[in-house]
Amino acid sequence: MNDQRIAVLTDSGTNTPLDFAHEHDVRIVPLLINYKDGITYRSGEDISTAEVVARLDEEIPTTSLPTPQMIKSAIEQARDDGYQRGVFVTISSTLSATYQTVKMMARMVDDFELAVCDTKSIGVVAGMVVMRAVDMIEQGIPFGELKTRLDDLADKSHVYFVTKTLDYLYKGGRINQLTYRLGSVLNIKPIITCDEEGRYVVARKTRGWERAIATQIKLIKEHAEQFDRVRVGICCTEASNLFDELEEAVRAQVHNICEVVRSGLTADLIVHTGPEMVGLGIQPA
Repeated sequence: MNDQRIAVLTDSGTNTPLDFAHEHDVRIVPLLINYKDGITYRSGEDISTAEVVARLDEEIPTTSLPTPQMIKSAIEQARDDGYQRGVFVTISSTLSATYQTVKMMARMVDDFELAVCDTKSIGVVAGMVVMRAVDMIEQGIPFGELKTRLDDLADKSHVYFVTKTLDYLYKGGRINQLTYRLGSVLNIKPIITCDEEGRYVVARKTRGWERAIATQIKLIKEHAEQFDRVRVGICCTEASNLFDELEEAVRAQVHNICEVVRSGLTADLIVHTGPEMVGLGIQPA
């Protein structure tokens, strides 16, 4: 427990690296994965990423936010464990109602002040915001300043990802039919990012997988030039395990990196991307 007794909570959609979460007692509330047989699983607890992938050929499940009771219980548990206040960092409020539900549940927990941060992003970059929340608390940043600082950091952080197939993004309602058809017929690989409101938008359109990855790196480089130092996040699925190759390529073009964060993909996120995805994120340091 940190000296300020401020808990850090998040949802599994932020893809916070598990080793970091365990080391710093980050409380992760799982998103839910729902199958047609009526069984609902808690991402990362009742079902793993590998288990979701193994079943994708027979069914692409749906996902949903944690139940209000799950969120309320996590907040209460942090309080009961001795924390006096907390910060809850969520994925984009335009992609999930988790943010709104956390704010609602926070008002129902007595004697525990909770700051709620909407990253307006998802995946590795959202997880990097969680990591910075831990850093700020451990550095002694006053509780009253945390939300403002995290919101500002989230606004300056960017994520880009590309998938080998658009089937999962389309079936999950994340891209429209035109983008899906163009991509499928012409081998167009849209590079997805989140806009200022946290909605999925297409940052660039490229033809072919390798060119798409090269374009992602170029976008990261362009953002890095705005800051003295940056952190870069790399996220790969098991089927496209390119961590070493990507880090080497990024470091060759971005010379002001102070840290590289690597993460896999949580079970709930892989439902929408499929088994072959590469994501890159950048954040000022």
